[in-house]
Amino acid sequence: MAKKKRYLTATMPDGYVKTIGPTSSPFTHYWRIVAELGNGRTEVFWGHAKSLKEATAKKAATADAARQRGWKSHVFEVVELTETPVAPAPPAP
Repeated sequence: MAKKKRYLTATMPDGYVKTIGPTSSPFTHYWRIVAELGNGRTEVFWGHAKSLKEATAKKAATADAARQRGWKSHVFEVVELTETPVAPAPPAP
């Protein structure tokens, strides 16, 4: 039997909403890094993880990335994903 497909939604503290799916993967958290570069530009890196522990583990690597890439500053955020079932397709006429 096929795994149930669903949409996953992350709502960040600044109001940004990211929707992932449809997926059957067991993701539970969304992480985002907003990095300010030395030239004043901004880069955003993001991903999803199967646990809070896996998502927060990315924070340790963020400090190394900031040094290697010369980021002026960065913000690392993690939020829990909420699930929305995929609506069944209507029957063909």
